[in-house]
Amino acid sequence: MSTLTIPAWSQYYNLTKPKVVYLIVFTAIVGMLLAAEGAVPLHIFVSGVLGIGLAAASGAAINHVVDEHIDRIMERTRNRPLVSGSLDQKNALIFAISLGVLGISILVLFVNLITAVLTFFSLVGYALIYTMYLKRATPQNIVLGGAAGAAPPLLGWTAVTGSVDTEALLLFLIIFIWTPPHFWALAIRRREEYAKADIPMLPVTHGVDFTKIQILLYTILLFIVTLIPFIIQMSGLIYLSGAISLGIGFIYYAVKLYRDREPNVIAMKTFGYSIFYLSLLFAFLLADHYARLIIREYFL
Repeated sequence: MSTLTIPAWSQYYNLTKPKVVYLIVFTAIVGMLLAAEGAVPLHIFVSGVLGIGLAAASGAAINHVVDEHIDRIMERTRNRPLVSGSLDQKNALIFAISLGVLGISILVLFVNLITAVLTFFSLVGYALIYTMYLKRATPQNIVLGGAAGAAPPLLGWTAVTGSVDTEALLLFLIIFIWTPPHFWALAIRRREEYAKADIPMLPVTHGVDFTKIQILLYTILLFIVTLIPFIIQMSGLIYLSGAISLGIGFIYYAVKLYRDREPNVIAMKTFGYSIFYLSLLFAFLLADHYARLIIREYFL
């Protein structure tokens, strides 16, 4: 009786952390659409999405290569392609570098130089500075390394405008502040695995109670920061209603996590809500943007 083998292409696909890349690409697309008063030129849209997406996939694949020994220890990563033996390091690294070169080349040739340069620095920041150094050096790794993960909407914005504007930096800031409570919630659940792998995540070095306080404080700060688009008139009431309701939900989970003496279950619920939160928050930004364009076009 023959056993079913997984095609090699699916292993390469898994190497790119597709769920993470989809969220990155989504926030980059929102950045593009918010930057445009009308339709985004098709060639900019397609090239920007491809270039940013391929660069993000490259960083994810390099992360797999660098962290293979850590992935062998941690339960949630034991089935990754390199750990399972479905791919070897050499082929994975060639694949990762090829994706990065292709992505940056597309941005240089078909989008603009500033987007290509910022994307390159984002790739280096995540794949090399965060993965190879910060992750192993400091419990503030996710804070310091969060800049790379916060870049996609800024990259989408610059792809359309060719400039770094205040609104783009605000989108960057929202994800930058969102990253610590998002990731530290997961780190609480996986703290024993991080300790075993000798990764100085905050719950390992400073304890769960301290981490829960930090999650609550960052969540409150995030709530405040997400009101700024309305304050500076970047967005209107549709976005404001979404930001307030979603923010209250996030604070609810953060408070519940803070109070829970057995935080593993609520930590994962907080982690799950944080992904839902960011996706819907950016959807509200987009809905508000087009509602305002329609009102301006047909009613003013």
